[in-house]
Amino acid sequence: MMRSAVVPVAILGACALATGALLAQGPRNIQPLALEDRAGFESMFDGTSLAGWEGDTSFWRVESGLLVGESTAAKPLPANTFLIWTKAQPADFELKMDFRITAGNTGVQYRSERAPDVGPYVLKGYQADIDFANQWTGQLYEERGRGFLALPGQATSSRGDKPTIFGSPTPADALKAAINVGGWNTIHIIARHDLVVHAINGKVSAVFLDGDKAKRPSKGFIGLQLHTGPPMRAEFRNVGIRTID
Repeated sequence: MMRSAVVPVAILGACALATGALLAQGPRNIQPLALEDRAGFESMFDGTSLAGWEGDTSFWRVESGLLVGESTAAKPLPANTFLIWTKAQPADFELKMDFRITAGNTGVQYRSERAPDVGPYVLKGYQADIDFANQWTGQLYEERGRGFLALPGQATSSRGDKPTIFGSPTPADALKAAINVGGWNTIHIIARHDLVVHAINGKVSAVFLDGDKAKRPSKGFIGLQLHTGPPMRAEFRNVGIRTID
């Protein structure tokens, strides 16, 4: 059973970004999140098997206590594929995990739908983007949907039109400097009603107020992406979730 949690300070800080005071005063930093705070989080990975997950085992496996997605020159990936957590389709929650990639692009899907017309292991919906080049890591992208919703370092909102920037929780350069390229990093995703927040290594990387009721996902699958392109390896550990009332 996933335990409920009090609304975290990060959400309150993100909401504060949307006030008229911010618009008048310009961007301001949010205090770093507590990376090691995992009280009330349910583990989503048992460390030994893909129990509770579904994906193409030609590309996804468990290795040394890690969830690993890998493509090679001998076995390239024909299309984006996802390792899908099948135990629940959560609505309001916090999600934390550590990631490490060697090349290319990956990401964490959430509030997503399956796209069986495209493939058996394909998701569409919100994605916290991760890339080895450190250009997009931390942004909010909607896979097979509205595309770029909040670039790294942006706080944006939309009511059905193109997202509008209303602040910067962390300057893009400071965010890039905080990311351990090629090493382990922690991603933290918060979703509550129409607000989503991403943070990398304790720094808020994207905030989005989704006022588009027709297109805004309210719940859905969580998944890990392996992207087409050059050979790459994506690793994940300490994957956990807790619900928000």
